[in-house]
Amino acid sequence: MTRGRPPAFTRQQVVDAAIAIADGEGLGAVTFRRLAGEVGAGVMSLYTYVSDKERLIGLMVDTVSSEANWPADLLGLASAQRDLMHRHPWLPSALPNRRLTGTHMLTYLEQGLAALATTGLTGPAKLEIIALLTGFVANYVTNEHTQAGAAAVTAAEQVQLITAAVATGAFPHLGAALSEPGESSSFEALATRLINGLIGAGEPMVERGEPTQQPTDAHSISTSSRGDCRATRLRVATRNHAPLRAP
Repeated sequence: MTRGRPPAFTRQQVVDAAIAIADGEGLGAVTFRRLAGEVGAGVMSLYTYVSDKERLIGLMVDTVSSEANWPADLLGLASAQRDLMHRHPWLPSALPNRRLTGTHMLTYLEQGLAALATTGLTGPAKLEIIALLTGFVANYVTNEHTQAGAAAVTAAEQVQLITAAVATGAFPHLGAALSEPGESSSFEALATRLINGLIGAGEPMVERGEPTQQPTDAHSISTSSRGDCRATRLRVATRNHAPLRAP
């Protein structure tokens, strides 16, 4: 019986090449034609290893997830996910509405469920919380990447525009919200508030620190640290949180 030639490379090598492309140029640069050139194969031969791009992205997500050490607490999971997304900036755009099927992502899900084991919530409710937390992290990191690439003057202009609008008196609720003492808007503080809010009644899952008092004047914030505080809160308030799909 004649044996065919052995494969020139493995499926994992194809996935690793796709990750390298995405890390350097973004997820949009990952095409089968580009990938074929990187691994030295014909385009059609890649379908022997990966059926389509969605399957390829799923394998990419699971492969990079193997880099994380997933702790069994929600804040730790969120922090580990944030670190992973900074190492692979394409990951936030790959996660929303993606079903978790790979072993490493299922480990993340298992650890999240373990952290929620004592809450008394139903299984579907626990899965929803984990999905919403992942969506929050993905959008927070996306915002961090956007802010890192934006000119500082852009944020200052945003503050000035909104300050002028609030000063007209047409947005009293917005003015009141921005003039009140603010709590910390760090990643850890926001994630803690989100987790405790999602859990609902009972003891908080994460202990909250004392609020950072940052009083702001609704009519005078354009040139001081108050402006920085408000700019941060405005960015936080306008983030979207797209969930990821659990199995």
